[in-house]
Amino acid sequence: MNERLPDDLGALEAELAEAERRMVRRIDPGATALPVAIAVLVLLGSLMLPWTGGVAGWEILAGVANFGLLPRLFTATAVLFGVLGSAVALAGRRWAAAWTCAVGCGFSVVNGVWAIWSRQVNVLNGGTGPGVGLVLAVVAMVVLAASWVKIAGRRG
Repeated sequence: MNERLPDDLGALEAELAEAERRMVRRIDPGATALPVAIAVLVLLGSLMLPWTGGVAGWEILAGVANFGLLPRLFTATAVLFGVLGSAVALAGRRWAAAWTCAVGCGFSVVNGVWAIWSRQVNVLNGGTGPGVGLVLAVVAMVVLAASWVKIAGRRG
């Protein structure tokens, strides 16, 4: 029986090491998951609101309306990182997905501010300015970026 004990301890040690590796790659969003979920819903709702003039965000995303590169780029990154990325990261609870969302949402915030700026410059040329949906989407992306940085930063 004494000869078998070291083999059992070795197997237990290997199993514990594997469990530790699995846990290091995982996150626990905790209470921060609620602001993420709310911000995703706000972001989805903002796609139905006017982003510039009478054009809704989903129309810009779908390419029905062409208002330049910046609003379209922001719409695509907001949906990609804010909606899809957040859903994958919350469901999978992977640390890499959380950091991808943090960086992607931060990039999307910069795109959103540029999109608002481009619409404001367009007003000077007689065009339409930023709508409530665009501003609301940028605010939702700021909340998402801050939340994902907080979640990913709590690892280990």
